[in-house]
Amino acid sequence: MEKSYKTKQRAAILEYLKQNIDNHITADNIIEYFKKIGSPIGKSTVYRFLDSLVEENTIRKYSGSERGEAACFQYIEDGHECHTHFHMKCSKCGDLIHLDCHDMEELAEHIFKEHKFKLDICKTILYGTCEKCMNN
Repeated sequence: MEKSYKTKQRAAILEYLKQNIDNHITADNIIEYFKKIGSPIGKSTVYRFLDSLVEENTIRKYSGSERGEAACFQYIEDGHECHTHFHMKCSKCGDLIHLDCHDMEELAEHIFKEHKFKLDICKTILYGTCEKCMNN
């Protein structure tokens, strides 16, 4: 019976991630959501499921910054990864923003050609302050 329960929890977490495909979700977001709807899931269970989904390449993990911020996760639709864009992370509010910019692709090409280093675009995160936080 316990295995079936965990499988249902795993399916529920995966469905939550799919429904939030355009968002970067933390483990705490998942825990709070399921607590709010009356189906609490333990922290260690959530982390275990997230780790296995990362290992299966079902979701992508973005590590938190040096300040100890939580990692966030994003569902990879149809097994496709975020190969086509960089990411920007606001150091103030923690938002992770997709950056589709031809100039950044040219920068990656320059780094490869001139410095013999190939960037992993889907894992490249630029840190700074977002427009929302600059205006507050």
